[in-house]
Amino acid sequence: MILSKVLGIDEASITDNTSPANVESWDSFNGLMLVSELEKEFNVKFTMEEVISVKCVGDIKKSLKRHGISIDE
Repeated sequence: MILSKVLGIDEASITDNTSPANVESWDSFNGLMLVSELEKEFNVKFTMEEVISVKCVGDIKKSLKRHGISIDE
């Protein structure tokens, strides 16, 4: 999973509530890397508003869904 790779965390620990508040490695740089990797993987372009509004993994899923992509397991 992209989040696991970019943030260096165990995929099994990722939930919709995973956020910069509870993942030490989710800093501003890795946040930008995450956006870049998601855009490449899913061939989408997020708006600045979408990027700013993301506060947790659940928000990432909602943004992807607005682009027609569902990643619910």
